[in-house]
Amino acid sequence: MSSESKWKYNSEEEKKLAEHIISLEKAALEKWCKGDTSGYAELWSKKNFTYFDAVVSKRVDDYETISKFLKSIEGKVIAEKYEVVDPRVQIGKDMAVLTYQFFAKFTIGDIEYNCIEVFQKEDDGVWRVIHSTWSVIKPMQKDFSKLKAIV
Repeated sequence: MSSESKWKYNSEEEKKLAEHIISLEKAALEKWCKGDTSGYAELWSKKNFTYFDAVVSKRVDDYETISKFLKSIEGKVIAEKYEVVDPRVQIGKDMAVLTYQFFAKFTIGDIEYNCIEVFQKEDDGVWRVIHSTWSVIKPMQKDFSKLKAIV
């Protein structure tokens, strides 16, 4: 995975937090690409969560709905190869925004995403994603008919 960011942080503390946020995302992706949705089930906030995806026409407004979706695709989304490109974490008070590009060769077809993960430090001190957006890079140039159905 290519994950070295060119972004410069304001302090060593910010840099360590950014590395932590990126490592949380990578751990979830590592599982995801093996067909295991539990990484995101654990990373996404159960209290306060929203989700946009290129293949979903409406925003998902709660964890319960996304949890059902995750269960429906468990074991079906497997990547032969993937890459995280140029991750960047922008940090605010108890919030952080991770952006990166994700390129993958899935068994259902190749996909390229712009990813946005909004993290918040929750009351228990754990950083969790409160909003996730996965948008296709250059969607007007994509032929989605070649992707295999997974649901």
